Amino acid sequence: MFWTVTLTLLKGLLTTFEIFGYTLLIALPLGLVFAFASMSRFAPLRGLMNVIIWIVRGTPLMLQLIIIFYGPGLWLGHNIWSGDEAGRILATVVAFSFNYACYFSVIFRGGIQGVPKGQREAGQMLGMTKGQIFFKVTLLQMVKRVVPPMSNEIITLVKDTSLARIIAAYELTFSGYSFMKSDGITWPLFYTGVFYLLFVGILTLIFGKVEKKLDYFQ
Repeated sequence: MFWTVTLTLLKGLLTTFEIFGYTLLIALPLGLVFAFASMSRFAPLRGLMNVIIWIVRGTPLMLQLIIIFYGPGLWLGHNIWSGDEAGRILATVVAFSFNYACYFSVIFRGGIQGVPKGQREAGQMLGMTKGQIFFKVTLLQMVKRVVPPMSNEIITLVKDTSLARIIAAYELTFSGYSFMKSDGITWPLFYTGVFYLLFVGILTLIFGKVEKKLDYFQ
């Protein structure tokens, strides 16, 4: 029974990895785009972006996931995500990516605005272009500032992947819960927690090493 549970949880863990990886791949660059939009000199764009970020950050991710997965089917008369596992994972990644991009944008914006304006002005005096100033002056210092809060959000994402079971995506928590429903046993749920702890532990070690590597900015 132990090996059956382990293999089932590993299968669910692969789905969790998939959701986690694709969400980061999309949310990180999208968050940077959102950050620039929220700082835009064009007031309507800046205002719209800030309202969107406020709504997303102020409502539960679970609610957003339910709306994104079931909404199109109710509004358009057909489910754009399809009813199979791939469609459920895709809907989850879309919901998670948009949600986390909004959170990341706030972190990025704080990191960018935290770089002293005088350093950007010094770059201009040296004849650097706006692109060179951003990548060689602002971005490098921003990374140091955003790693700690970003690591917290990424670790939270690991645990938030469990929300995918709301739309029946077969991720790690769903795998453990299935044994309670079918066999009436609860120990697989505690065993599921071990997988999450290992996942989070590995990420914590990675981010700890990254922060040490960036100590040269101090």
